[in-house]
Amino acid sequence: MTERTTGPTTPHDPAVVVVAGALYDRGRLLAARRSAPVELAGRWELPGGKLEPGESPEEALVRELREELGVEVEPGERIPGEWPLKPGYVLRVWTARLLSGEPRPLEDHDALRWLTRSELDSVDWLDQDRPAVAEAARRLPAAPGTGAHG
Repeated sequence: MTERTTGPTTPHDPAVVVVAGALYDRGRLLAARRSAPVELAGRWELPGGKLEPGESPEEALVRELREELGVEVEPGERIPGEWPLKPGYVLRVWTARLLSGEPRPLEDHDALRWLTRSELDSVDWLDQDRPAVAEAARRLPAAPGTGAHG
């Protein structure tokens, strides 16, 4: 089923969908530290951004991670649930696999960290990202063995 923000919607559909990526690479999850806006600066999130009219959520995720991090990703499954942001905005999260590039904080972030499952609690996640991070952790692929690539 393709979700879009255009066309008929049910009464509970939000005005704006924000997509975020639980970006996996070598058994780790990428965390991004916000640099803006001021009320979110210094806290950590799953990177992403707003769904644009006519885009599928997966297309938006690929575009946003390219713009924000300079990487190419392959979207995976949607993590069940959605989380309210500010009024009229809702967060939906997809898993994603890094295809190419080394993530760099290009927009809205001042630091990035790859976290193993045991390190996920070492950063101060934004409140709305916490349930998605918990679900992402359950899906976190096992780290490859010593000397393995992938």
